[in-house]
Amino acid sequence: MHPLDVVKTRFQIQRGKADPSSYKSLPDCFRTMYRTEGPMSFYKGILPPILAETPKRAVKFFTFEQYKKLLGFTPVSAGMAYTLAGLGCGLTEAVVINPFEVVKVHLQAQRTAFGLQPSTFSCAKEIVRTSGIGFSGLNRGLTATLGRHGVFNMIYFGFYHNIKNLAPSVQNPQLEFLRKVLIGFTAGTLGSCINIPFDVAKSRIQGPQPVPGQIKYRTCFATIGTVYREEGYFALYKGLLPKIMRLGPGGAVMLLVYEYAFAWLQANW
Repeated sequence: MHPLDVVKTRFQIQRGKADPSSYKSLPDCFRTMYRTEGPMSFYKGILPPILAETPKRAVKFFTFEQYKKLLGFTPVSAGMAYTLAGLGCGLTEAVVINPFEVVKVHLQAQRTAFGLQPSTFSCAKEIVRTSGIGFSGLNRGLTATLGRHGVFNMIYFGFYHNIKNLAPSVQNPQLEFLRKVLIGFTAGTLGSCINIPFDVAKSRIQGPQPVPGQIKYRTCFATIGTVYREEGYFALYKGLLPKIMRLGPGGAVMLLVYEYAFAWLQANW
């Protein structure tokens, strides 16, 4: 799914039709990248997700279960507990993943051939050397990442568990599997549609600034306001199609694998 993430980032960092490097459409982006940067350009920034994905998902699901248990001691309803636990695990996940996201976006934004760009570790060291590890360096855009992951997981877990419990299950295992796939796909799609303004802000803050040496996109909500004023409402939804193409089916797969693996572990361990 990584090529869709690269394309999503490219759309999010381009600043309207006046941008000389603007892509006209999703196929145009794929063609242009293939022609000018080579086929490996679709895997720019692949190492940070590979390094971070396993601990990220472990943190997501572990903290979701812990927040859910804690909320069981409060008067909130079971449905609201799923939603709040999703929010909590998303915020926790964002703190873990943000430095990896900064390096990933930095690499994805570069338009040089894949073989000419710096390695992941060289990129990370350069960011630390020039900007440090704080909110101007390796942790820049943390608020936008918190918004992106918090909102997504709040919708994702809240919708999936509430609808799954409301919609009647079926005895046929194949149909029951398809029912869960459909609910998971819808949960991932809804989460992507609702959280994408935070995703756009995150890409603008962590990506290259319009004028080198000048910081235009600094904070989350100020960046959302700037994009809205300068480029219009729909600019806050740039990259939505590749995002849905990645996180719709990806969201369904992730929840189903977790659910069936969790049930198997409980039965056998």
